[in-house]
Amino acid sequence: MNLQARIKGFVALGQQLSDPNNTLLNEAKLEAYRQNAWFLPEFIDQAILQIREQFLQQSALETWTAAYPSIPNEATHLKVGIVMAGNIPLVGFHDLLSTLIAGHTAIVKRSSKDQVLMDFIIKSLIEINPAFGEQISVQEQLKNCDAYIATGGNTAGNYFEYYFGKFPHIIRKNKTSIAILDGSETLSELAALADDCMLYYGMGCRNVTQIWVPEGYDFIPFLNALKKYNYLLDQHKYKHNYDYQLALLMMGKKLYMDSGGVLMSENPSPFAAISQIHYQQYQLGALPTFNLDEIQCVVGKNQLPFGSLQKPILSQYADGVDSLAFLSSLK
Repeated sequence: MNLQARIKGFVALGQQLSDPNNTLLNEAKLEAYRQNAWFLPEFIDQAILQIREQFLQQSALETWTAAYPSIPNEATHLKVGIVMAGNIPLVGFHDLLSTLIAGHTAIVKRSSKDQVLMDFIIKSLIEINPAFGEQISVQEQLKNCDAYIATGGNTAGNYFEYYFGKFPHIIRKNKTSIAILDGSETLSELAALADDCMLYYGMGCRNVTQIWVPEGYDFIPFLNALKKYNYLLDQHKYKHNYDYQLALLMMGKKLYMDSGGVLMSENPSPFAAISQIHYQQYQLGALPTFNLDEIQCVVGKNQLPFGSLQKPILSQYADGVDSLAFLSSLK
């Protein structure tokens, strides 16, 4: 396939994902939820909507690829090993898309948490154009690849560096996102921030897990905004985390706030457990300080817009590393 054929294949995939009567897709969504209770149906739908609207529109794909004149027109026969995460549905899709668009063969190690949906995507691509079958291989061990893209936690990242470090690579470790508030946020902005925090249970690197607020900040409006996610307590996995974190706060005699389903506590760490959001206070006029190496996104005034974090466009790369530039430079 040449580049235009590859783009055409992904546009066709987007059209398939748009069909509410796609029986195979609906069955895959149900099976994905049965195998991984963290993948709520509404969260799967949100992930597919994001992919369909932001990644698989022809105009978006053409604009994206036009910025990389070094993308080979024909297939390269280079093999790129992709170790996928599974914290949110189809989180590894962008790496698969980028690798195939660059003309390389994707050697995919799926996350055990997200096999059903990824298998559906791969099968659909091959049915759309059988030539994709020559460019995608699912394997449990990634050997003899020309380059690697691997995503995992800090421990896994060290492992990846040991095994893949001598090859061209992108290795991603733990990151999270934060919000900086100044107290002037509208109710609609706070509602959008609640989505940034709680979509996918807050498990993605683009989820806000810590907010910075000015001294004397009134938390009530934001706690009210979070209440729309109190229904997550109906999910036993989330409820278990909530009860455990609440017990820790109470036993530690720590000050906390509770929306009725989401806990907030003052904590300098940007990384928060499931069901919790950390906060820190700062003086207006003095910018908050934080470790950028730990931060994926910052939302707030003069930052990324509230409610945008789980709607990245094609050129918003994980860890700020341009994966398509990396892939198109491989020889």
